[in-house]
Amino acid sequence: MDKLNNSVRQDIFRGVRCNVPLAMYTRLQLGGSAEFFSEPESESDLAALLKQCRINKIPVHILGAGSNLLVLETGVTGLTIRFSNPIFCGITIEEQRVIAGAGAKLGQVITQSVLQGLGGIEDLIGIPGNMGGSLLGNAGTNSGDLGQWVESVRVVDINGEISVLSKNEISFGYRSSSLDDVVILSATLRLEKENPVELAKRMQKLWIVRKTQQPGGELASVYVFKNPATGTSASDLIEQAGLKGTRIGGAVVSERNANFIMVEPEGTTEDVLRLIRLVQEQVEIVTEIKLELSLEIW
Repeated sequence: MDKLNNSVRQDIFRGVRCNVPLAMYTRLQLGGSAEFFSEPESESDLAALLKQCRINKIPVHILGAGSNLLVLETGVTGLTIRFSNPIFCGITIEEQRVIAGAGAKLGQVITQSVLQGLGGIEDLIGIPGNMGGSLLGNAGTNSGDLGQWVESVRVVDINGEISVLSKNEISFGYRSSSLDDVVILSATLRLEKENPVELAKRMQKLWIVRKTQQPGGELASVYVFKNPATGTSASDLIEQAGLKGTRIGGAVVSERNANFIMVEPEGTTEDVLRLIRLVQEQVEIVTEIKLELSLEIW
């Protein structure tokens, strides 16, 4: 990492900090530090960061809302970038189009769309995360996903080049997309005109239902596995394996929804990893299905 240190000293990377703890930026409040950390103040700053990282062969990690992330205690090498500046978090509505920055909270995008009488994404209410991460992972429910409403996505590549990808240039799959090799700056969604009052009622009902299906209380929790293609939910498979309430150290499988792991104050990253492995092993023994992680691990 000497090359990056030299770059920092030469002010090539403005605002880069060293050894920044990442736990405070994640829902689980666990894990080590980022070797280098930046919150760029403009798209040009971001482009310069990416370009210099490519030149110096420095790994880049984009930190979203941290709602679907487990950071290892050993920390993260290379440069971690977080979109906290308002320039990356804006939401603009023009007729049937919603333009949202990568750092905008998905819940705020949904709420503002509903208030303007734009429907389509209200089913996603209650799903945590920001727009960038939600697009990358194609957030969705049984009734649809975010990708189906995308008109275009503005991105920057590792060379610092900014471009706009049309929907036809992007592949969206189940909790996945083809946007892994670029950094998302913003997205334009084209939604449907509907009655805002009826939309608000529907959104509120969906919010209530989703909250009852997720762990309550003060403990940090995270959604762990993708639902397999068999049609049976990961939660049901974990329950079939008799794992509700299973504990390793300070990590516990939720009694309310078995696809959530809750972490008590004394819990560690290793507790969560061991519990994940146990759940995968036992579910495969009982059901012959291997659960695939939805949770991202750095």
